[in-house]
Amino acid sequence: MNDDLRTPFVQRGPVRRVVSLVPSLTETIAYAAPEVLVGGTAYCTHPASLDVTRVGGTKWPDLDAVVGLRPDVVVANAEENRAEDIAALRAAGLAVYVTAPATLDEAFTSLERMLAALQLPAAPWIGAAREEWSTPDPQLAGQRVAVFIWRRPWMVVGRDTFSGDILRRLGLVNVYADNTDRYPKLTPEEAGSLDVDLVVLPDEPYEFNATDGPEMFGATPCALVSGRHLTWYGPSLVEAKAVLSAALRSPIMSI
Repeated sequence: MNDDLRTPFVQRGPVRRVVSLVPSLTETIAYAAPEVLVGGTAYCTHPASLDVTRVGGTKWPDLDAVVGLRPDVVVANAEENRAEDIAALRAAGLAVYVTAPATLDEAFTSLERMLAALQLPAAPWIGAAREEWSTPDPQLAGQRVAVFIWRRPWMVVGRDTFSGDILRRLGLVNVYADNTDRYPKLTPEEAGSLDVDLVVLPDEPYEFNATDGPEMFGATPCALVSGRHLTWYGPSLVEAKAVLSAALRSPIMSI
């Protein structure tokens, strides 16, 4: 069996101990078999009842702590985790399974494959999420948007991203979808003069809020949305469409 990066994954026995370096994968595994999770990052906030050893962040995990937990498998993501950390864990003798979905459909398939690799039960919620996301939101269809993920510097969602595909599936048009960069950087002048119907401001990875972000965009409506529902691929996808649609239909005005 290979992981999403086509790296051979060989698990030599039962999977009883898992360390997750990705919040959405932590939530997925906790939904399927919470007893196998022994470690997670400081950003693994769901489920709220999660009780595992924290091993640092996604970009800078404590590798010694991960190794010390003696996991049968470490799960990681090609975008959220650094390649050098994944390589170091493998060099330490650990089995590492890496996911890399860039679209909603790829996420469903990726999670099904990961659960099978970890010898965990199939997730019935995936079918419910697929059905929920089978049609766009007619009230949002055709609106041109820019989706910011950071400021200082200002950064937006560009091509080939999971969050970009989520917005496409809602019916929105990301004006940076064809950019050469996956996360283009904008000058403050470029950010403040966008020609879009709606600016989308999630609360992660940068924590945009009503007083930090919308003031840049003048009379352009700004939608404050849940970053978890925009960027996580896991059980949250069942409710994500309804949560995001409600926020996107109710933007705020800075002036």
